[in-house]
Amino acid sequence: MKYLILSFSLFYIILGCNDAPSSASNDSSQSRPEYALAVHGGAGTIVRERMTGGLEEAYRKAINEALTIGEEILKNGGSAMDAVEQTLIFMEDSPLFNSGKGAVLTYEGIAELDASFMEGASQNAGAVGGMRTIRNPIRAARAVMEQSPHVFLTGKGAEQFAIEQGLDTVPNSYFITERRLEAWKQKHLEGAPAKSGILETAPAADYYGTVGCVALDKEGNLAAGTSTGGMSDKRYNRIGDSPIIGAGTYANNSTCAVSCTGHGEFFIRYAVAYDMSARMAYLKEDVGTAADYIIQEYLVEKGGGGGLIALDRKGEIALPFNTPGMSRGYVRPGERYVALYKDE
Repeated sequence: MKYLILSFSLFYIILGCNDAPSSASNDSSQSRPEYALAVHGGAGTIVRERMTGGLEEAYRKAINEALTIGEEILKNGGSAMDAVEQTLIFMEDSPLFNSGKGAVLTYEGIAELDASFMEGASQNAGAVGGMRTIRNPIRAARAVMEQSPHVFLTGKGAEQFAIEQGLDTVPNSYFITERRLEAWKQKHLEGAPAKSGILETAPAADYYGTVGCVALDKEGNLAAGTSTGGMSDKRYNRIGDSPIIGAGTYANNSTCAVSCTGHGEFFIRYAVAYDMSARMAYLKEDVGTAADYIIQEYLVEKGGGGGLIALDRKGEIALPFNTPGMSRGYVRPGERYVALYKDE
């Protein structure tokens, strides 16, 4: 099947402003870029008045560092899969995000982690859920994809598999930061004082800090990954959209690579990540049009909050969200964009 190669101009999402790009496209005179990579650090109540005490600078620095890690791999000929994995390892290790170290806590006061990984050439995929001791869940998700006959492993079995693959383990306390613990105490222990200071003013329950990455390498291959601590105060081993292929993550070289963030139950019900690919394949929509419709119209109509990052095989990028903000960024040769708020 032959695909018509189109180039789309920059368009804007309308969320009370006219200067917040939901997609980025190449000039019509240019061919596919050598590489492209986009990341998100979660969508939610990200507004300037709450990003105080050095928090805004910390998030911008972290997004920039994540982009640099992925770009170095891609511009040196590395694979989209390696770029996604290494970028997300960095974000999992940062206490800023709801993923790995810094994950939100469950009702019982522990961290339970989920992640998924998918490559676009063959649509092979791997995912893990409910992990408590594997330092980098995104590594476990890729290992499931490459080293097992399965797609989705959870709980003790997922941890046993990861350990058999030689992945690093840590005590659950490693993931628990003072900020997350204080937020948990405020909900569960009466009279527990809130700490103040740098990084302590970040929203807790209303900030979705899931991390995600999508990449296009020099060979034209796409890959996507998503990692999260899930919903704050979750119970009964709840698992959201992030580790579910087709809901929180999807990749297909013929269409796009996608990573989602937001209220996971809605992304699961409406198969948001796969819907991106399906609209491009069946309706012949470009990546920006498909992403904008799903997030700004369909998901809003259903009552869901969140956003996504998507990257197509031509290097065009979409970054729509319907919440007050989403930490996000992308990089292509000679081009870099980092933003937190909806008016950027």
